[in-house]
Amino acid sequence: MKKSIFNATCRPLKVLVLLALVFVFGAQDANAYVVKYKEDYYRLYHVHYQQLPDDCMENIYWLEKAVNADFCNPQYAMAKIETEAQWEKYRALFMMHLNLKLIEQHLRLGRIYDKDVAYFYDAPWKDEYLRDLEKALSCYEACYYYWEEAKLWAEKANVTKYYFLYITDQQAWEDERERIVTGKLDYERILDRETSRVRKVMQDFLAMEGETY
Repeated sequence: MKKSIFNATCRPLKVLVLLALVFVFGAQDANAYVVKYKEDYYRLYHVHYQQLPDDCMENIYWLEKAVNADFCNPQYAMAKIETEAQWEKYRALFMMHLNLKLIEQHLRLGRIYDKDVAYFYDAPWKDEYLRDLEKALSCYEACYYYWEEAKLWAEKANVTKYYFLYITDQQAWEDERERIVTGKLDYERILDRETSRVRKVMQDFLAMEGETY
């Protein structure tokens, strides 16, 4: 079952985002552009210069919306589509890419709250550190769901009938697919390492007694 840190911590931001959309699009005429399809929501995703929690959660919000939205008409896709086979592969690659980006943003968010080592002099603030580490762990654990989804879509984009069919306008997505199916990209190994480390740091904090500092 999917467990996203966004759903737990970002309801106020979600309201602000929705209000901003109402202000921006509501102030325009009836023919104004409306955010509706995957491609629309994906274009609202962007990497911020500063990776603050709200920045990451905003991106997670847009990416989640993109995952759940419909695809636009093929003629407006983010690649040149001329055949049904190209359209099928494009959709699989796009879904794979969206889930990879969700992993990336959850990892970025987790690192904001993470702490590599529990030093003895951190004892006075151990409760605060433990709360932050819980948030980091939730971020990392949410990534397992997205990784399973990314692998599934990568496999769908890698079936035999697509062996000599490439979406050249999205070469980066094709590269991601290749790295997944060859095992060069393995987020499960990364997530296992990070979640184990965070749990160890949390145990170190829990083991601290009053006289530690």
